[in-house]
Amino acid sequence: MTRWLLIILGWLAVVLATLGVVLPLVPTTPFLLLAAWCFARSSPRFHHWLLYRSWFGAYLRHWQRHRALPPGAKWKAVLVIVLTFAASFWLVKLWWVRIVLMVMMVILLTFILRLPVIDLSQQKQR
Repeated sequence: MTRWLLIILGWLAVVLATLGVVLPLVPTTPFLLLAAWCFARSSPRFHHWLLYRSWFGAYLRHWQRHRALPPGAKWKAVLVIVLTFAASFWLVKLWWVRIVLMVMMVILLTFILRLPVIDLSQQKQR
């Protein structure tokens, strides 16, 4: 029973992570890490798929190996966050929603900018 719950939770997390790529209020990374955790404990097949066949596999493998972002990933994430929130600011006309979005963007950018990045010379040493 636990195995099936973890598989269902893992797939739900994959769906939410995929939505998080384009929706500003849905985070991608925590859902991917949750999916990897669930699949690692319930289904080696799905875990392998997530790490080696999905769009997110390279980033997850890098995170598991180094506990850091690959070079360039941080700035790509910042760019996507800023562009997505800019579109949201443009579409939303209510001032209080804009304030909530701004606060969320600042929190998200603070989180992303604090993540470590490992460069190529550090990768070769490990």
